[in-house]
Amino acid sequence: MLSSRLPLSVIPATAGIQRSRIFMIERQHWHPVASADAIGAQPLAVRLLGEDLVLWRDTAGSVHAWPDRCPHRGARLSLGRVQQDRLECPYHGWQFEGSGRCVRVPALPAFTPPASHCVTTHEAQEAGGLVWVRLENGTTELPAFAGEGDARLRKLNCGPYTVETSAPRIVENFLDMAHFGFVHEGWLGERSATAIDDYRVEETPAGLRATQCKAWQPQSNLHSTAPAQVEYTYEVTAPYTAVLTKIPESGTVAVPDWRESIALFLCPADAERSIAWFRLAVADFGSPDEKLRAFQDTIFRQDQPVLESQRPKRLPLDLRAELHTAADRASSAYRRHLSRLGITFGVSR
Repeated sequence: MLSSRLPLSVIPATAGIQRSRIFMIERQHWHPVASADAIGAQPLAVRLLGEDLVLWRDTAGSVHAWPDRCPHRGARLSLGRVQQDRLECPYHGWQFEGSGRCVRVPALPAFTPPASHCVTTHEAQEAGGLVWVRLENGTTELPAFAGEGDARLRKLNCGPYTVETSAPRIVENFLDMAHFGFVHEGWLGERSATAIDDYRVEETPAGLRATQCKAWQPQSNLHSTAPAQVEYTYEVTAPYTAVLTKIPESGTVAVPDWRESIALFLCPADAERSIAWFRLAVADFGSPDEKLRAFQDTIFRQDQPVLESQRPKRLPLDLRAELHTAADRASSAYRRHLSRLGITFGVSR
């Protein structure tokens, strides 16, 4: 059953308590917000679920995530600097230690700030070369990535890509095979071979899994030597995260025993603006990083203009809002899954 909650556009601006409840589910999930190597000596401004955050790293290497607003006069903390394991505000030089508490007010050298002089802190952790943030405490774990524990597969991140559409639209595109022959013609598909065979979709504790998915592809990967029938498995592992594994026909790839897994990790920066990363796990230890990334860039840059052209930008969860066929079984299941979770950010109902 679809939720009876109202979309944000019809909720009065004064309904602060109601708004916070609407965002509750999304705020309890982990989201990628930056590449880990992007956070160095200087604070970094990022955006998550419509909120401005600042990330900074202390001398022990730990990453901190706070609202990008000094509680004194509202200046952006990301314009400040890190001094002796403290984040210093650019306006009046107030310094905040890792716990969020203010420990120095330069205008009053003898003043000991009380505990109430502090900034809000959010949970942050690094995994898979990314920094993940959770705005509210919850029971959710970091999204799983199928190939992470397989030492036979090389791991590599691609991105970030800034995309002017909602995160759920991007996930749905990732789950869709029917566009291969048109958007990725000559690469992942051909107009002469666009039929989609029947496949299975089942619910999982984290989301859904689609199996027995098959597509004929002229060049399924960087090392393809011949067109191939490729078998896909898709998994949605969090509201804005999905993973695919693909295995081409034997003898169609130059690398023996070729297999790969690709995870899509999305930061829902705003309701209609997203930051995307792909994490590859491939049986290729010889190609330079740039070559592997170039292939992924080519594929995603083909998707991007189509994604940004879709209207509405927010994914409709009411299945009556757009037309569906059996080829869309995975994306329809994804919409139902988001509806059951109570997701409201980046969707319309």
